[in-house]
Amino acid sequence: MGRKDSVWSLGEGQAPEDLDKPVDTPPLSSLLIERPQGGSITVGGDISFVAKVEAQDLLRKPTIKWFKGKWMDLASKTGKHLQLKETFDRRTKIHTFEMHIIKAKDNYAGNYRCEVTYKDKFDSCSFDLEVKGFVDIRSAFKRRAWPQPSHPPLVSCPREPKQDETPEVDVWEILKSARPDQYEKIAFEYGITDLRGLLKRLKKTKKEEKKSEAFAKKLDPAYQADKGGKIRLMVDLADPTVELKWYKNGQEIRPTPKFIFEQKGTQRILVINNCGLNDDAAYSVAAGEEKCTTELFVKVGPECAVKTTVNERIELECEVSEEGAQVKWCKNGVEVPTGPRSRYRVKSEGLKHWLIIDDASKEDTGTFSLMASGGTSEAKVQVELKPLKIIQDLQDMTVLLGQPLKMHCEIFPGNVPGRWYRNGQLIQSNDRINILQRAKNHRLEIVNSTIHDAGDYTFVPEGYSQSLCAKIHIVDPPRVHLESLNFPDNTVTIVAGNKLRVEIPISGEPAPRVVWMKGERVILDSGHRVRAETFSDHTSLTIDIAEKEDTGNYKIVLQNEAGEAGASVKVKVVDIPDPPEVPLVTEVGGDWCSMTWEPPIYDGGSPILGYFIERKKKQSSRWMRLNFDLNKETTFEPKKMIEGVPYEVRVFAVNAIGVSKPSEPSKAFVPLAVTSEPTMLVVDDVTDTTVTMKWRPPDTIGAAGLDGYLVEYCIEGTDDWRVTNKELTEKTKYTITGLPPEAKILVRVRAINAAGASTPRTLQHSILVKEVIEPPKIRIPRHLKQTYTRKVGEAVNLVIPFMGKPRPKVSWLKEGETVDPTQVTIRNTDCDSIIFIRKAERKHSGKYDMKVEVENHVDTAIVDIQIVDLPGPPQCVKIDEVWGGNVALDWTPPKDNGNAAITGYTIQKADKKTMEWYTCIEHYHRTCITITELVVGNEYYFRIYSENMVGLSEGATQTKDSALIVKEGMQLKNPEYIDHDFKEPPKFTQPLINTFAIAGYNATLNCSVRANPRPKVIWMKNKIAIIDDPRYRMFSNQGVCTLEIRKPSPYDGGMYSCKAINDLGDALVECKLEVKGHDIIHQHLITQTHVNTYCSRCSSLVR
Repeated sequence: MGRKDSVWSLGEGQAPEDLDKPVDTPPLSSLLIERPQGGSITVGGDISFVAKVEAQDLLRKPTIKWFKGKWMDLASKTGKHLQLKETFDRRTKIHTFEMHIIKAKDNYAGNYRCEVTYKDKFDSCSFDLEVKGFVDIRSAFKRRAWPQPSHPPLVSCPREPKQDETPEVDVWEILKSARPDQYEKIAFEYGITDLRGLLKRLKKTKKEEKKSEAFAKKLDPAYQADKGGKIRLMVDLADPTVELKWYKNGQEIRPTPKFIFEQKGTQRILVINNCGLNDDAAYSVAAGEEKCTTELFVKVGPECAVKTTVNERIELECEVSEEGAQVKWCKNGVEVPTGPRSRYRVKSEGLKHWLIIDDASKEDTGTFSLMASGGTSEAKVQVELKPLKIIQDLQDMTVLLGQPLKMHCEIFPGNVPGRWYRNGQLIQSNDRINILQRAKNHRLEIVNSTIHDAGDYTFVPEGYSQSLCAKIHIVDPPRVHLESLNFPDNTVTIVAGNKLRVEIPISGEPAPRVVWMKGERVILDSGHRVRAETFSDHTSLTIDIAEKEDTGNYKIVLQNEAGEAGASVKVKVVDIPDPPEVPLVTEVGGDWCSMTWEPPIYDGGSPILGYFIERKKKQSSRWMRLNFDLNKETTFEPKKMIEGVPYEVRVFAVNAIGVSKPSEPSKAFVPLAVTSEPTMLVVDDVTDTTVTMKWRPPDTIGAAGLDGYLVEYCIEGTDDWRVTNKELTEKTKYTITGLPPEAKILVRVRAINAAGASTPRTLQHSILVKEVIEPPKIRIPRHLKQTYTRKVGEAVNLVIPFMGKPRPKVSWLKEGETVDPTQVTIRNTDCDSIIFIRKAERKHSGKYDMKVEVENHVDTAIVDIQIVDLPGPPQCVKIDEVWGGNVALDWTPPKDNGNAAITGYTIQKADKKTMEWYTCIEHYHRTCITITELVVGNEYYFRIYSENMVGLSEGATQTKDSALIVKEGMQLKNPEYIDHDFKEPPKFTQPLINTFAIAGYNATLNCSVRANPRPKVIWMKNKIAIIDDPRYRMFSNQGVCTLEIRKPSPYDGGMYSCKAINDLGDALVECKLEVKGHDIIHQHLITQTHVNTYCSRCSSLVR
């Protein structure tokens, strides 16, 4: 870019503190498909610059900025002289950006820049604008004036008047505090012409600088170079290993024939060849985090120059004002040697002087001057080389790592030396690198190529701006170094749940592309739990939380330009085993069981070492370990269980990693034992074909209970036991039928439960199947030997057992007559007879005769049944005599005694006024009584209940007459009374009192009123009635009226009044309520105490 001239203002640029900051520039990319081109216009003319961006792959419009100079953003300068325009063609998908300059001025000339940005993409383009008629201010910075017209120059050149070179002192102070990029502007503003002298003086100025850690010597504040010349910018590094980058106007400089990077020890040099106006810019160098800057000024000298080529004759001529004047020829300020062996010859003739160079060479390029006593004249001589011809260019090559690298090129002319560069760094010969030149051939040979030998190689012929370039790739086939893992059989074992990270060294150049695969699935670096990562020297597989599904072979595939490699790593995830299958209880005993189970399907990648067994009661949640040493088998026999209690068992599998989760609990089972044998087996009855046996339950039944009994018999002398009952009998008595008459049999009985059959109980002797006659005998129960009494409506169920064989005949008679079966139900069995009356009545009372017959044998019994009911009321209750406070009563027993003896009477009295009955005496046995302690002046009635064993009679017999108790000798006269009128209008006996309330605490207002009839009470605030307001509650009790204000605020303060109204009048009382903050709590407590005192006083007055 050009100098930092502003189109619309001067002096705008980067602040000095910002010059050391690195410029954050995104990487360049191809966004611009059409770039703006430089141009020239005359003063007052118009010009447009166009930039185009293709939007085919862009999601939104890119951002474009137009700059003048280095950093001046032209977006803020738009107006009548500058217009920016944007358009978009939807058909071609192209953004068009235009900058129009209207009526250009002289100072609009300079370098412009266009920057396009889209997300992480960046593109930039520079172009120049030339305004004809514009005079470059740099022409003012001439070091000295030309001589007078009497001394003509070596070559015709324009002359300028001499100007003052020394700035004023105040301008010098301004320059010392200004930034380097402002020196030229200040010099132009104050008319300073000798810029080189200015820079030298500034360079000598002592400046306190902060010591740099990266730079031992920084760049000078400013540099000046002649147009077309060469300039060297040099820094000295404190740390020669630090990475160095050069920038021009904030953009990184890449090595080219124009910009050459050199290094000498700790010195780093930027060489700029063929300086032009575009090189007039701000330069900076960054070493790590530090940065230093400088400004390069390109000086435009007089266009008095001689151009020629090598081996040509050069003749410089100058005319002086005096003949025979003493002159001296100089080259670049050094006197030219003119001896016999010199290539330079001088001659003079009259006023003219010549300097002749017969065979010009490249070293003759420079500024030749003729110095006389009256002045100096100078001219530039430029000796150019013959055109360079490239016979054989450098070729791009790809070399395997470790193989020799040979580069060759051929140029004309053949005697031209050159330099080799790699990535902009000069290559020096050493033991490994050979640089050869033979005539036109130039060779670079590297014995053993390394990775660092890859890069961009450049051969620069000395003296030529042309260069030969080639790109060298050093490649190395990819390799996987599994031998460094030290894992047997390349197997990595990890416990489930832990994190696994396997790092495998790899090599290859360029860095190979690494793909991890498990089966057909590719493992990505963006995986959440399982991911693969690749670095420069190794690749890694990471499993955050290992699971058993991660077990398997993992394949690694490496690819680069040199080839492909692969390897396989086996990952084995070991874990606790899966739970065993649900255990099966195969056999159950009284306190033990036998169980078996299947091993777990997945052993966790490690062999099963054994099992732990636990049990628990079904209703409990506490499991108990049964074995502390591992059980190697898949069977176990738990013991010491409680019989009859449901249990569950479960199993744990154990491997080297740990203990598995428990299996599912088994089905609940109950330890059970068979019962003991039945006891006391005896013969109960024998007939010609049946035998009846009876026994008692076993002594020990157990938790399994008793399901029933199994009866077996066999003929004496044989072992053929036959089961007589196909279904279990729950009774302890059983009749064996179908026996052969007069046979002898043996009988045994087994008790059966869920655990099985008990040991049999066998009768000790044989039984002869033959019936025996037994006389009948009635066994009357003890409670039936007396009269059996029941109330009417109750059920009668009598069981009278008897004995006799064969089965006796039973008959019943009532009072010598046959029992009516519709009234009494009789049911007979082999051993008893039952009398049943569903609902007893009094007619069922009487004596029942029972008769039991067996052939000629008879036995009888009598059962007396009495059905009782409530008695009727007494008869003929009358008052025999009244005297003093006594009354004599007399009555007769009830007509119906309820089929039971009368046990007593209950006498009650009632006052004639209230007729409320009170019991005088209960359970009275006689039929006459004297009632005493009656109240004089009262008149009484009396009534009597009868009572038997069932209870009181349902009704009572009342006296027809009443008994008046009169005091002897006196007669009571009832006085007459006049009722008092208690009506009165409302009157407040206790008024309302002015009250202070605390905000947020409930407050109450109290007063008391007296009135008859009861008044209606109305509460008012500020003479407005309080109706249905949830903040207020109103109470009225015994004339005390209360208004409660819930959590009042200052807005609840005001005048409160209570009004009482009835038919006779009304009354009103008022008070003032003030609501304050917490600072008057003490006063509030005193007021509340007075209110409570008044309320108590009012309540007492009302009562």
